[in-house]
Amino acid sequence: MKTIFEKPASVERKWYIIDAEGKVLGRVAAKVATIVRGKNKATFVPNQEIGDYVIVLNADKVVITGKKAEQKMYYKHTGYVGGLKTNSFNKVMEKHPTQPLELAIKGMLPKGPLGRKMAKNAKIYAGTEHPHSGQKPVPVEA
Repeated sequence: MKTIFEKPASVERKWYIIDAEGKVLGRVAAKVATIVRGKNKATFVPNQEIGDYVIVLNADKVVITGKKAEQKMYYKHTGYVGGLKTNSFNKVMEKHPTQPLELAIKGMLPKGPLGRKMAKNAKIYAGTEHPHSGQKPVPVEA
């Protein structure tokens, strides 16, 4: 059996659009990560970036189940001794409404340069407006 490698120039990239209003955070992130990584294509290879672009709208209206709104914590370290900073889901959503979805998607992608490149293909917006209307994105149900 011969291994098939896609050349970057021959990869056909599509644009997808997902409306996250009223959807569960993890389910939207899993769908976006699958499309961005390219696992929905027949030519998927784990060491190449052959995924598509995804536009996520209404990221500020994403929901989480149970008591996670108060109990889920996001951690950040400043690099100094005793510099661990914590924020709850509610506080993060007030300041940066797209950040929880961005972090969830990044956590589902490979670590390293390939994962960072794939994460840039997910365009996340808090409202319904986006600057990618010229790409004619295809709606996807998450």
